[in-house]
Amino acid sequence: MVEAAGIEDALARLPPLRETIRGAGLEPDKRLGQHFLLDPAILARIAAAAGPLPGRTVLEVGPGPGGLTRALLSAGAAEVVAVERDPRCVAALADLVRAAAGRLRLVEADALAFDPSGLAPPGALVVVANLPYNIGTELLLGWLHRAELFERLVLLFQKEVALRLVAPPGGAAYGRLSVSAQLVCRVERLFDLPPGVFFPPPKVASSLVRLVPRPDRPSGAELAAVERVTAAAFGQRRKMLRQSLKPLRPAPEALLAALGIQPTVRAERLAPETFLALARAVRTQPPPEAAAGSTRNRWTNSER
Repeated sequence: MVEAAGIEDALARLPPLRETIRGAGLEPDKRLGQHFLLDPAILARIAAAAGPLPGRTVLEVGPGPGGLTRALLSAGAAEVVAVERDPRCVAALADLVRAAAGRLRLVEADALAFDPSGLAPPGALVVVANLPYNIGTELLLGWLHRAELFERLVLLFQKEVALRLVAPPGGAAYGRLSVSAQLVCRVERLFDLPPGVFFPPPKVASSLVRLVPRPDRPSGAELAAVERVTAAAFGQRRKMLRQSLKPLRPAPEALLAALGIQPTVRAERLAPETFLALARAVRTQPPPEAAAGSTRNRWTNSER
């Protein structure tokens, strides 16, 4: 408790975030998707949404001037591993590293290339981050394939992306991202933040999302198969499945009928669990090489 009190005192003596930004010349870089959060009350609310942090290792991506990092340390995180690629932010965080007295590890790296394995025992790592807008979805997609590492992820996205993550079947927001995220995790949209609470204000609102890996989630190979199926199905989302799935199966009607899926239905009507069943069926009956090669599996910006 004495050590915790000492760290709290050290954090309290740090300059306000706006002074840190001015002193370090931290003009937010649009190329890096930087929109800093400075309000201590909002930052504390995000840290609280991550659940109990004492004894946990927390991965943060894009700490910027360190506002959320301070909140995570104040919430009792045993260690915060902050991954930052902007050398200006790395320099600006030097005082916070000292104040944290060994509880903050700052890693200068590209988060997309950073390997989180080994930071905590499997299933124990907590991720809390105000994700850079330009890589947030790509980061999440990679983490979904490594869900065994995480206890939970609490992530700030553009509201549009958050709505896709939680979208039920049947709506325009429901798509590839919805299916993958909901198969791997229980997904909750916790609260929204208006543009004005960020510096600089983005053009859109943001939403905090909590993802908790499911014990019954698909395997990595199954998730990859789901992505191939949804790439075909949502790549032509206005078409019926009997047409959109032809890159996977020249005549998909028999496969659909075996699963009780109407061939005239469109992709947005299928639940995530149905996509998983379809992907499992496709895996057991590999398509001809030519057909497999034509399947588009890249994530376009609109699908993210």
